[in-house]
Amino acid sequence: MSISTPRPVVVVTRRLPEAVERHAAELFEARLNTTDTPLTTEQLAEAMRTADGLLPTVSDAINSAVLSVSPRRAKIVANFGVGYNNIDVATARSLGIVVTNTPGVLTDDTADLAMTLLLMAARRTGEGERHVRAGDWTGWGPTHMLGTSISGKTLGILGLGRIGRAVARRATEGFGMRVIYFDPPVPIGEARAYGASPRESIEDVLRESDFVSLHMPASQENRHLINAQRLALMPQHAILINTARGDVVDEAALAAALKSGVIRSAGLDVYEREPAVDPALLKLENVVLLPHLGSATTETRVAMGERALSNLAAFFANAPPRDRVA
Repeated sequence: MSISTPRPVVVVTRRLPEAVERHAAELFEARLNTTDTPLTTEQLAEAMRTADGLLPTVSDAINSAVLSVSPRRAKIVANFGVGYNNIDVATARSLGIVVTNTPGVLTDDTADLAMTLLLMAARRTGEGERHVRAGDWTGWGPTHMLGTSISGKTLGILGLGRIGRAVARRATEGFGMRVIYFDPPVPIGEARAYGASPRESIEDVLRESDFVSLHMPASQENRHLINAQRLALMPQHAILINTARGDVVDEAALAAALKSGVIRSAGLDVYEREPAVDPALLKLENVVLLPHLGSATTETRVAMGERALSNLAAFFANAPPRDRVA
């Protein structure tokens, strides 16, 4: 008589695409969140107590209290997302808890969305759609709702990682833009392959750019990297795009800069205190606000889920997870 080995118990904190949930149930004893209601700190801690692994999303705060719960059964946290600033990695490392992410698979879709925001902000398309829906449009006019062109303009990129490079390629090859960047670890020769030229500092990029796109990782050092002082360095006609992490930008300072005309416009997909958005931003017409859609395509969300499952499967098979970050 053969004795079957119990399958690892994995808690999935949010609804994932159906194909991913189905695969998770095939691989593990998957505990799915069928209501899609975000789990509380207490529920996340309970998951660490009772499951072998946790598959959270970037909106779940896997903090020290969650990780340090005792007794603890879970030994891996396989994050659904390329970012993992929602996880206290230092505490996880000290407790021997493996942390993984899902890099690479969301690069193109996030780069596409950055360009979408750039185009929307430049051509005032969000404002224009609201204008039509409100019934305020009375017809075409030569000076009605003028935006700014992007072809041939200068795009400054802060953070030339996978997504920053994909944005640079789209900007140069698709729109003939001139791309400059700040990201010291990136070799100059490597950046040139993406049509990007380096600058010595963040300030140099801000002063020289018609558009600035943010692609740096979240960290304590990068918190409020874009503040009132740096916004004031940008040309008055400049447009700021953020698809990185919300707290990279001081939202209050950005709202003040947009309201007073320090810069022309902005396009945001991420926010400091998601899902809350600074009320001052909500009142402004010259900012495009999207609900964190960077990776929101069926293809990418399925790929992210499969990557997380692959990391979990490798760990439970005593093999090194492909995307281990701690």
